[in-house]
Amino acid sequence: MKSGRFLTLFVWVYLLFLYLPVILLPLFAFNTGKIIAFPLKGFGFQWFYELAKIEALHTAVWTSLKIAIITSVLATILGMFASRAATRFSFPGKGPIMGLIMVPLVLPEIIVAVSLIVVLIKVMGLGLSIWTIILGHVLICVPFSIAILNGAFRSLDKSLEEASVDLGETKWTTFRLITLPLVMPGIISSLLISFVISLDEFIIAFFLTGSEPTLSVYIWGMLRFPGRIPAVMALGTIMLIVSLLLLTASEYFRRRGLRRSGVQDVGGFI
Repeated sequence: MKSGRFLTLFVWVYLLFLYLPVILLPLFAFNTGKIIAFPLKGFGFQWFYELAKIEALHTAVWTSLKIAIITSVLATILGMFASRAATRFSFPGKGPIMGLIMVPLVLPEIIVAVSLIVVLIKVMGLGLSIWTIILGHVLICVPFSIAILNGAFRSLDKSLEEASVDLGETKWTTFRLITLPLVMPGIISSLLISFVISLDEFIIAFFLTGSEPTLSVYIWGMLRFPGRIPAVMALGTIMLIVSLLLLTASEYFRRRGLRRSGVQDVGGFI
């Protein structure tokens, strides 16, 4: 009985520690005072209006959106290829190859960022730009895409593809008309998850950014000016809402795909 109460207390303390900063973020975003402290001065939207006046912020947002869109598309395409190969074919070294592809999930991002700098600048002779950031983000997003799409391809009934081929369709037509529509919820989920990861990622963007900073890097720069911290809180609140909406949509499409395929859901992102 005591152990159960202790476990309940531990869970509540853990959740409070985890989500209290997230709760405080919008609280101070709507505070009219410039100092991030209690008691609050009042309720208002002035810091959100302030965001509309910062031209450099608009440029950073547009840069991050371009990077996130390109990253999500490339990561999902590569994830489709890898998931298709892993679930449908057997080839030498399949296990180790898939394991190496998933390694970025457990590697510290700062190690990945430093390694990419060495490879891209010292070895390949490339300059820092949004494309170096995209390469880094694709590297860390592909494992998440594979994790999502593996379930989509595994739940796909092979007999549907075999029946299509038996009826005279080519492999490409079968993939386009049969396979692709059935795994589309997983593809959409992969696109959304990769988009959110790229949009929020800081370490790799910080190391690989050129003359066009991403939104996360720009926010880090704003923190050096105490007068702009309330505006950062307002911007963080917007990013929090957008991320939650995209993650909710991603989970919806993931579960929709599982329901269509008749596979039992054993857990997800939300």
